[in-house]
Amino acid sequence: MTAMLGFANAPQPTVDRGVSQAGTRMEKFITFTGLVAPLDRNNVDTDAIIPKQFLKSIKRSGFGPNAFDEWRYLDHGEPGMDNSQRSLNPGFVLNQERYRGASVLLTRANFGCGSSREHAPWALADFGFKAILAESFADIFFNNCFKNGLLPLALPKAEIDALFGLTEYTPGFSLAVNLAEQTVTRPDGYVVAFQVDAFRKECLLNGWDDIGLTLRHADEIRAFEERRRRELPWLFAT
Repeated sequence: MTAMLGFANAPQPTVDRGVSQAGTRMEKFITFTGLVAPLDRNNVDTDAIIPKQFLKSIKRSGFGPNAFDEWRYLDHGEPGMDNSQRSLNPGFVLNQERYRGASVLLTRANFGCGSSREHAPWALADFGFKAILAESFADIFFNNCFKNGLLPLALPKAEIDALFGLTEYTPGFSLAVNLAEQTVTRPDGYVVAFQVDAFRKECLLNGWDDIGLTLRHADEIRAFEERRRRELPWLFAT
C-alpha cells in the first residue's frame, strides 16, 4: 500500500561525507533505516531544541549533548558543564533506553517555531537525527534543515497519529527512508511516497551546503579574481 506525503509548504545510513576545500562537511543523504523516537508535543520551539545560553559557538558540532537541555536534564544547563555528571530527567521520552540511538524524530505540528537560530538543526543532527516527521514545520527551521543535512517531512495528522501508535506499541520500530526514490517504508511494507523540491533533493543527495555549492565554481571564481587583479591592479595596491 502506498500513500502520498507532502513537505511543509514551499543511523545506519548509507552516506558519504562531502568535505569542501574550506572544511565544510555535510553528509550525503541517500538512504537509511533508523529507529524512531516520539516527541508528542506541538509547537516545539527552537529555544526548547537548543537553549539560548548554548548559542555562543558557531562550530556546527558539539550541540547534541545539550539538545532539549531543559527537558532532558533535571538541573539548569550552562556551557562547559560536564553533562555526564548531570541528572537525567526520567520522564523525558528521549532518555528512555528503548529510544537510544534513534535517528528519526517523530513529532507534532509547528515544529521548530520561535527564533531562527541555525543551532537548532545543528543540535538535532549532532544528537543523531537524520529525518524529522511532523504535521508541519516553521518555515525558517524547515529551510535550515536542508542546509544542514536533515530531511524534514510533513505528513497529514492521520499518518502522524498512526506512526505514534506504532512507535509506542512496537519496540524497536524503525522506518526506511530513501531520498533517491522519495519513499518512506514501514516494517510492515507500507510505503509512503513523498515530494521534495528538486534543488533541495540534489543538494542533500550530493552533500552540498551553501559553501559546497559555491565551491563547485571554485575554478571560475579563481579565474575571475586573477583577471580582476590584472585589469585593476590599483585595487590591490598596499
